[in-house]
Amino acid sequence: MSALTIIAVLVLLLVVFGLLFRLQILSSIFSGSFTRDIGMSNSVNAVLMLVFLVGGGGWFAYSFVENYSKMNPPIASVHGHHMETMFWTTMGVIGVAFAITQTLLFVYAYKYQHKEGRRAYFFSHNNKIEVIWTIIPAIVMASLIFAGWKAWTRITGPAPKDSVVVELMGKQFNWLVRYPGRDLKLGVINYRLIDATNDFGIDLNDQASQDDFTVNEIHVPKGHPVLFKIRSRDVLHAVYMPNFRVQMYAVPGMPTRFWFTPTTSTDEMRAKLGNPKFNYELACNQVCGKSHYAMKATIIVDEPDDYQNWFASQKSFASQNPDLVASFKKKAIQDIAKPTAPSESKEVTPVPLANASF
Repeated sequence: MSALTIIAVLVLLLVVFGLLFRLQILSSIFSGSFTRDIGMSNSVNAVLMLVFLVGGGGWFAYSFVENYSKMNPPIASVHGHHMETMFWTTMGVIGVAFAITQTLLFVYAYKYQHKEGRRAYFFSHNNKIEVIWTIIPAIVMASLIFAGWKAWTRITGPAPKDSVVVELMGKQFNWLVRYPGRDLKLGVINYRLIDATNDFGIDLNDQASQDDFTVNEIHVPKGHPVLFKIRSRDVLHAVYMPNFRVQMYAVPGMPTRFWFTPTTSTDEMRAKLGNPKFNYELACNQVCGKSHYAMKATIIVDEPDDYQNWFASQKSFASQNPDLVASFKKKAIQDIAKPTAPSESKEVTPVPLANASF
């Protein structure tokens, strides 16, 4: 406690001495006896401003050109070209404004450096200038926002009726993938049913879930719309597919969706890039925990015929887990046979989280 008191006293003394020094300077200024020698430091700093402008601008240009291909992987979806155009339009507008303002900032710092006898011009107000620099940015920003809103509503709105449906569930630290079977309907899931075997919480009492199947890698057909139904089982994740220009959050308790049409198969992209090991990737780009870096999944874009063959070869989740199916049937029989006392109030069964909630 005494140490804290001593530190507090020393800090207060420093503040008092600082204020006294400040008062001495102010009294000297009012009496006209205060002079400050600028020296060469002001001119040196002014020159350094120009050096930083030229050097920093050149380094940025080199870095941008050198890493352009890494920042812009080849586009492999229909809407990706619209997103790319919108992105670079926005960057162009912002980039021009940034370049102009920063160039003026550093040039003015050099041009209007302090010189003896020079006084700054006091510019109080100008309605015309304020109207110009308010209305023009407002129109530009409104146009960009409207274009973004149109693109967003298109890719998150109702998907075509013949879309391939894929359910993605993010959990620490991997992606769970489920497809509807031949009935093309995803069955009901209930978070209460999640266990080590039933990662999704699939309700096998629902007839629609009997032919659903789960896989470790995502297959989608080229040239056909694909609808991702997205969930999170624990924390916030994000479905990020750079080649398809897809990003959508996986939010706990709030299903999200995104649909797109792939245009380039995996084999075609491998040939285009000259990389036989290339694969499209689904990554989580929200820091979701200590193993976030490993939360990835492989996406295979097949030719339509190859996709049909792959789809037909998959085995349903129910057929691969007969013991789990038996336990569901046993529980259903027990629930039917269980008598209900007249005096007991019936417990309301929670409504399972169904795919219809999308």
